[in-house]
Amino acid sequence: MKKELQSGTVEQKVVYESGNEMAAYAAHQINYHVMGYFPISPSTEVAQFLDMMKVNGQHDIVLIPADGEHGSAGICYGASTAGGRVFNATSANGYLYMIEQMPVQSGTRFPMVMNLVCRSVSGPLDIHGDHSDLYYALNTGWPILMCRDPQAVYDMNIMAIKLAEDADVRLPVIVASDGYFTSHQKRRVQTIATREDVHKFIGEQPPIGYPDTLDRDNPITVGPYMNEPDYINNCYQQSVAMYNAGEVFDRIRKEYLALTGRDYPVLDLYRMEDAEVAVFLMNSSSEIIKDVVDQLRAQGIKAGSVAPNMIRPFPAKAIAEALKNVKAITVGDRADSYGAHGGNMVNEIKAALFTEGNSTTMVISRIYGLGGKDFYAEDGHNLFQFAIDAVQKGKVEVPFDYYGHTPGDPSKKPQRVTNPMKYEDLNTGLITVKQDEETGKLNVRIPPLRSLTKKPKRIAPGHGACPGCGIFSGLELFFKGIEGDIVALFHTGCAMVVTTGYPYSAHKATYIHNLFQNGAATLSGVVEMFWERKRRGELDHLNLKDDFTFVMVTGDGGMDIGMGPAIGAALRNHKMIILEYDNEGYMNTGAQQSYSTPIGHRTSTSNVGSKKGGKLFHHKDTAQIMAATHIPYVFTGSEAFPQDLVKKAAKAQWYAQHEGMVYGKILIACPLNWLSEDEDGTNIVNAAVDSCFFPLYEVENGVTTITYNPEDKSKKIPLSDWLKTMGKTRHMTKEAYAQTLVAFEEEVERRWSILKAKHENPYL
Repeated sequence: MKKELQSGTVEQKVVYESGNEMAAYAAHQINYHVMGYFPISPSTEVAQFLDMMKVNGQHDIVLIPADGEHGSAGICYGASTAGGRVFNATSANGYLYMIEQMPVQSGTRFPMVMNLVCRSVSGPLDIHGDHSDLYYALNTGWPILMCRDPQAVYDMNIMAIKLAEDADVRLPVIVASDGYFTSHQKRRVQTIATREDVHKFIGEQPPIGYPDTLDRDNPITVGPYMNEPDYINNCYQQSVAMYNAGEVFDRIRKEYLALTGRDYPVLDLYRMEDAEVAVFLMNSSSEIIKDVVDQLRAQGIKAGSVAPNMIRPFPAKAIAEALKNVKAITVGDRADSYGAHGGNMVNEIKAALFTEGNSTTMVISRIYGLGGKDFYAEDGHNLFQFAIDAVQKGKVEVPFDYYGHTPGDPSKKPQRVTNPMKYEDLNTGLITVKQDEETGKLNVRIPPLRSLTKKPKRIAPGHGACPGCGIFSGLELFFKGIEGDIVALFHTGCAMVVTTGYPYSAHKATYIHNLFQNGAATLSGVVEMFWERKRRGELDHLNLKDDFTFVMVTGDGGMDIGMGPAIGAALRNHKMIILEYDNEGYMNTGAQQSYSTPIGHRTSTSNVGSKKGGKLFHHKDTAQIMAATHIPYVFTGSEAFPQDLVKKAAKAQWYAQHEGMVYGKILIACPLNWLSEDEDGTNIVNAAVDSCFFPLYEVENGVTTITYNPEDKSKKIPLSDWLKTMGKTRHMTKEAYAQTLVAFEEEVERRWSILKAKHENPYL
C-alpha cells in the first residue's frame, strides 16, 4: 500500500521522525504554555525532545518535572485553570497513577492535550505496547483520538488542541499512539512549515469567554462540592460536550484536509464498499491489515478493514453503517476486559450493531498483541480466517478467545537453579552489635573485610546491568553487614529490571517487586503480617532460626515518586530498612533529571545549550528529610569507604529488628549516564565524599555524627575536582556556567556547615 505525499493550501515540509518526536514537534509549534511531566517508557522521549528544543530556544514551553505522574496531572490541571495551553505525555501505570485526576479535569471542563503512548499495564512488569492503559481511559470523559503512524501523531496533536478548546466541547483530549511501534519507529512525515500557519489553524488562545482563575474581575470557583441534582446536571452537560466532540472533530478534520491534503474521518474504512468479511483493528496494526486485505482481494475474497480515528465519543452509528452488509467481522482488542467475554471494542461494536437493529453480522472477538507481541501479515490472515470460517459454517464456533498465546505446559515450569542459602553461611557471628546499657549507643565490631568474603552474595551473578554499574557492588557491600535471612522488596528501577528477566531471577532470597510509588507501603504490610503471624504461632512450622530483616531497595528516582509512602512508613515506624541507591537520575528510563540530580548536571531532560546549562534547581537531601521523621536510624554510605558502610549496615539491622524504621542512602556510579569510564566508579564516589557533596554521617536517635570528615584528614577537595571526573558535569567548570558552579559550591558548603553544627550539638 503506497502512500503519496499530500498537498493542501499551506506550505509543508517533509521530516523523517518517530511518533514521540512528532508529538514533541507539534507541541513546540503550538508553543504550549506549560507541560507537567514525569518520565515513563515509552512516552519519556516526548519531554526529552522538548527539553532539547528548549535549550536551543525553539519554544517557550515551561517544562515542569513532577515528582510522579499524579503530580504531573495536578500541575497540568492547575495550569489549565489559569487560562493557558497545557500539554502532557504518559504511559501505562503512569497513566493509572494519575487517573483519579482525569475525571476532575474533564468534569470541570478545562481543555488540554495529553499524549498517551500506549503500553502494557503491570503486573507483572512489561514495558511494551498494547492498549491496556488506553482502555482505562474510556470512562474518564476525555475525547480520544487514535494515531496509526507518526504522521497521524503529528496531525492529531494539531487537531486535538483545536478540538479541546472548541466552545461546544471544552474538554481535555487524549491523543493515543502505540508504544514502541509508533512511538519509536521513524517514518516520513509531512509537517506544516511554519508556526504561524499552525496558529492560524488552531486559533487564538485563550478563547474569549473561557473561565480563568487569573481574571481578577471575574473570580470563579473551580470544582465546588455538589449535591444532586446539580451533579447529574453537570454530568449531563459533560455528556453533551462529549458527543459534540464527534461532530466538531468531523468539522475540524475537513478543515485540516483542505489545509494539508490529509484526511482523518472518524472511521478509516479500507475497501469496505462491498466487503463480506472484515477485521477491526486500532492504530499501528490497522495499517498492516490493509496489505492483507489487498492479498485476499487478489484471491477473490471480498475483504475489508475498519479502524477508528476516534474512540471517544465512540462512532457507533458509523460502525453500524459500515458493517450493515458484512457477514462476519473479527474484532481484535489489544487489551482484555477480564470477565466480559471480550475486550472493550468488541463489546461496544456489538452494542452498536444491536442498537441499529443488525442481528445478522457475526462478531468474533480475539485478544491479541498483549505485552508488545508483534503483529504480522500472517496474523492478519488468521484473523480474517476466523471470519471466513464463520461465514462458511453459518455460525461462530468460538466467539471469544485469545490469539497468539501459548498454552501452559506444567512440564516446562521454571526450575530452581540455585538452592536456598544456608542460614549458617549468612550468619557468620563475626559481626557483633551491642547496646550500651547506660548510654543506649550501639557498639559495632566488624572483622577485616576479607573475612566476610565467604558470605554468599545475595544477588547471583548474571544480571544484565551496564558495565561499571555501582548498584550491585554497593548493595552487596551493604549486605555483607546484614546477618541471617532477609526479605527484599525492590522498587521498579535498574536494579529490579536487570535482575528479574522472566523466567530467570538473580535473587537468591525472597524478593518482591512493586511500583515506584508504593514500595514502602507494600513492605510495611509484609512486615506487619510477619510479626502478627509470628505472634499467633502460625510460623512455628518453618523453624526460623531468627527474625527476618526486611529491606526495601529503591533508586532511579524512587524516592521522588515514592517519597510520600516512605514518609508514611517512617511515621508508622515499621521494623524495616529503606536503602536508596542514589545514581542522581531516573536512569532506568534513560537518564532524566530527578530531584536527586544536582544543579547544573546534564540529563536527558536537563540538557545543556545556549539557553540553559543543565538542571535548574538544587538536589533533594532525602537523608535529612527522613531524619526529620524521627526514625531511630538514618545513614549515608559509599562503597569507597567499605568499613564505614558495613558498620552502618550492621547498625541498620539492629535498629530494624529492635526499634523500627531505618533509612540509608548510598551514592553509586552510573557510568553510562554520568558519562564516565566504567572502571572509575569508586574513585568518582570517593571524590564526591571528599568534596563534601556526599558527606558520610549517621543520625542515631536524633543525634548526628559525621563518620568521615575529609577536612580533619586534610583530604577535602574542591567541588570542581569532582565535577571534572564526569562528562555530564564538565561543562560546569567552563566560564559560561560559572554562576551555576558558584551556586552549587555555596549550597554544598551551606549543607556541610549545617551538618558540622549538628555533629557538634546533639540538640540540633
